[in-house]
Amino acid sequence: MNMPSETIQYLVFAAVIFSIGLAGIIVRRNIIVIFMCVELMLNGANITILAYSKMYGDSSFHAAALFVIVLAACEAALGLALVIAIFRYRGTILTDRLNLLKG
Repeated sequence: MNMPSETIQYLVFAAVIFSIGLAGIIVRRNIIVIFMCVELMLNGANITILAYSKMYGDSSFHAAALFVIVLAACEAALGLALVIAIFRYRGTILTDRLNLLKG
């Protein structure tokens, strides 16, 4: 099955967004920036889901995209609460300085 060029453009854009998020997770040390990169990755996945929804004309994909949006909102709220708690306890949010689980 040949994909329309518009769908390919959406998928390339989603891959670029996802790759930027993945690179940010690997390179950055700040927990808040890492959470923003996870949000970028989830948005890249959402664009992919919606591109296939448009290509197949099926609206059931929209429920999956909405679920990913809800998951991203929950992740942001929980992540921010964890960052605040870690900052109060340790005084830093840099990942290379956090060694809470080391013995």
